[in-house]
Amino acid sequence: QVQLVESGGGTVQAGESLRLSCAASGFVFDTHTMAWFRQAPGKEREFVAAVTSSGSKTLYADSMKGRFTISRDNAKNTVYLQMNSLKPEDTAAYYCAGNPNRYRTTNNPTYYNYWGQGTQVTVSS
Repeated sequence: QVQLVESGGGTVQAGESLRLSCAASGFVFDTHTMAWFRQAPGKEREFVAAVTSSGSKTLYADSMKGRFTISRDNAKNTVYLQMNSLKPEDTAAYYCAGNPNRYRTTNNPTYYNYWGQGTQVTVSS
């Protein structure tokens, strides 16, 4: 069955970095656009970044541009999120998601069929 398993979350100080990973199985990874979303307690789910199936095109939420980098390794069926200069407001559960439209980077969660269980990121000030 389809599985997306996130890892790499944890607790860091403001200004530090984390790298999240999402290992995919059960579907053809390199035909899917992949994305990261996040959700903080009491807030709605928020788009973070997306990358097309080949990795050639990316999309970022404005507040993450320049700090976060999404990438993928299709040989390892894994998508990554490198997060630098973390801020307390980045504290949230981070989820990876898969969209069968391989060419479209979208921030709309309804286009994503597959979701992971999430990994918690906590940034202290």
